Amino acid sequence: MRSISRRSVAVIGGGPAGLDAAIAAYEAGALDVVLIERDIRLGGILNQCIHDGFGLHRFKEALSGPEYASRCIDRLTDLGVSVMLETIVLDLSPDRRMLLSRRGALFEMECDSVVLAMGCRERARGALSIPGHRPSGVYTAGAAQNLVNMENIMPGRNIVILGSGDIGLIMARRMTLEGAHVEAVFEIMPYSSGLPRNIQQCLVDYEIPLYLSTTVVGITGMGRLEGVTVASVDENRIPVRGTERFVPCDTLLLSVGLIPENELARSAGVLLDPVTGGPKVDDRCMTSVPGIFSCGNALHVHDLVDWVSEEASRAGAASAKYASGEPGASGRAISVVPGSGIRYVLPDRIGEHASVCGDVSLAFRVASPSRGSVVGIYSGGVRIKEESHSRLHPAEMVWIRLGCDDIARAYETPDEPLEVRIV
Repeated sequence: MRSISRRSVAVIGGGPAGLDAAIAAYEAGALDVVLIERDIRLGGILNQCIHDGFGLHRFKEALSGPEYASRCIDRLTDLGVSVMLETIVLDLSPDRRMLLSRRGALFEMECDSVVLAMGCRERARGALSIPGHRPSGVYTAGAAQNLVNMENIMPGRNIVILGSGDIGLIMARRMTLEGAHVEAVFEIMPYSSGLPRNIQQCLVDYEIPLYLSTTVVGITGMGRLEGVTVASVDENRIPVRGTERFVPCDTLLLSVGLIPENELARSAGVLLDPVTGGPKVDDRCMTSVPGIFSCGNALHVHDLVDWVSEEASRAGAASAKYASGEPGASGRAISVVPGSGIRYVLPDRIGEHASVCGDVSLAFRVASPSRGSVVGIYSGGVRIKEESHSRLHPAEMVWIRLGCDDIARAYETPDEPLEVRIV
């Protein structure tokens, strides 16, 4: 017979989001908190990110990934929060009942609230439909990072990188420092999908070329990768015939996007956003299923771990309040929708309590780069707030804070959604 335990708050995922969510839940009064992690150690992806640049906003220091994780782990340990390592959550029901596997044993856990903080996974070759055989030498950028930084294994010597996401850019520099030759980075979009600082520090500083509006259209090699064929693409991202060229290489790293890890959200019946791939949440990071919260890269892919921690702290504190018996949602909620020039915006709804309880941070990404733009928030044609931005880029998340007065003004037309748009 399976054993059954009960917890006030269960946080799934021991990366930066899970760590800060568990800390915040405990500090908000939920003393019976458990952090569940499938790996043998806490820290998540931060453990293999040995470069610096983490914590600039939160700690005002340039920390490596392990250093950032260590600070969170130390705080968690000081508080005495319960941790379950090498534990996999196999299923999550809408009533917050979980089936877990730990070292060969199955057991169940009932929770007053659950925080989903499982992070994200990389988009692999299968999602790209690149023609060619399946030779060795094709890796996701994160897998290559793990091999080099954690296992001391070099995946290859002549490298091509497809996609200019931050992990790919960082690996271009890392492979160069390890003595490999990075032929080039190819990006299908007409702009880079990585942070500007990574373009400068990882490509420009090391004279690694970046080709925009270009993609890999063929893979050559049987036993081992011998090279790739690249081609320019048009405005619809369709390869242009006659622009193909062959690039010799023994390794192809894919940095073509991240996908929130949300199988558990699906099993619990949580509504997912088709754009972000993560759950739809309110201003307290609660999903469409009462008592189930989401944060970090499981909610939407972030560009800075500092923003992950801020969001996770909000989710953790809210989960503790829910577990203590506070109502899960107010009677009314205003929808928040993306408008012209905006790819997505979170949260997708704001409860009426926010007009008296505090500020709400809206996080969004733009659809294309722009300069000298104004972002406006409107409700039924009424301007709630506007902000000027010297530069907007899809790679950089933008935050706008709405105060109590802003939200109260929006509730003067409660049947109208709040629309975020570039004006």
